[in-house]
Amino acid sequence: MKNYKMILAYDGGRYNGWQKQGNTDNTIQEKLEGIVSALAGCPIEVFGSGRTDAGTHAYGQVANFHMEWDGSEERLMDAINEKLPEDIGVLSLEEVPPRFHSRLSAKAKTYEYTIWNSKRPPVFERKYVFWCEKPLNVEKMQEATKLFLGEHDFKSFCANKRMKKSTVRKIYEIHFHCTEDKITISYYGNGFLYQMIRILTGTLIEVGEGKRQPDEIPAIFAALDREKAGFTAPAKGLALKEVFYGEGQEEYDTNY
Repeated sequence: MKNYKMILAYDGGRYNGWQKQGNTDNTIQEKLEGIVSALAGCPIEVFGSGRTDAGTHAYGQVANFHMEWDGSEERLMDAINEKLPEDIGVLSLEEVPPRFHSRLSAKAKTYEYTIWNSKRPPVFERKYVFWCEKPLNVEKMQEATKLFLGEHDFKSFCANKRMKKSTVRKIYEIHFHCTEDKITISYYGNGFLYQMIRILTGTLIEVGEGKRQPDEIPAIFAALDREKAGFTAPAKGLALKEVFYGEGQEEYDTNY
C-alpha cells in the first residue's frame, strides 16, 4: 500500500465542513473518500490535517490516504480531479513515507480571515469575506494581537465547552494586510481549537469598533470562559492557507 499526500483547495460554502458525519454525506472528506474508494475498488479512508468548519474555505488543506495504484502520481491526481465537483480541487499529489500522517505529522498552520470594511457591499466577494460596515481602528486591533502571541491557555477562545484535552496553544505570528476595502488577518500557530480563530477575530473586531480595549485581553485569558471573549466571526471569511511539517516544534492536537 502506497501512502499519498495531496494538497487541496476548496470553497467550503456549500459543505458541512471537512469531517465526515453520520447524518450527511455533504462533507469534503466524504466526497474524496467516495472517489478514491471507487478508484481503488475498496474502502479507503482519507485523513485531513484539520477539521475545517462548515462554510470555511481552504487554499492549502493537506490530506493523505493509503492505496494500491500502478499508475503515476499525476494520473492519480487527474483521476481524482475528473470526479470532484468544481468547488474542490487537488493541487498536488505525491507518494510519501508510510508513517506520514497529514494531521499527526503537522507542526504548524496558517489561517487567514478576511474582513470587508466598507459601506460599499462586497458584491463579488460576499461569499469569502465578513462585511463590517463600521470603520475599524486597525492600530488598536494590532495592539491587541500582541497579547495573543506566544503560548497561552486559549480556553476562553474555544467554542467546545466540553473540551477535555489541553487548550494551551502557541501563536507565532499574526499579520495584517490592508487594502482600501479589505483587512486580512493571518494567524500562524502550532494548532488551533474549535472556532478559535473566528472567536479571536470577533474579539479583534470588537476592539476595532471601540467596544473593547486591548488591555482587556489578559482578563479574557484569565477567565477561562468563552462568554468573556468576543463574538464568533462567520465561517465564510476564514480560509486554511498552509500546513507546515518539520521537526523541532512542540506536539499539539492540530485538529483545526
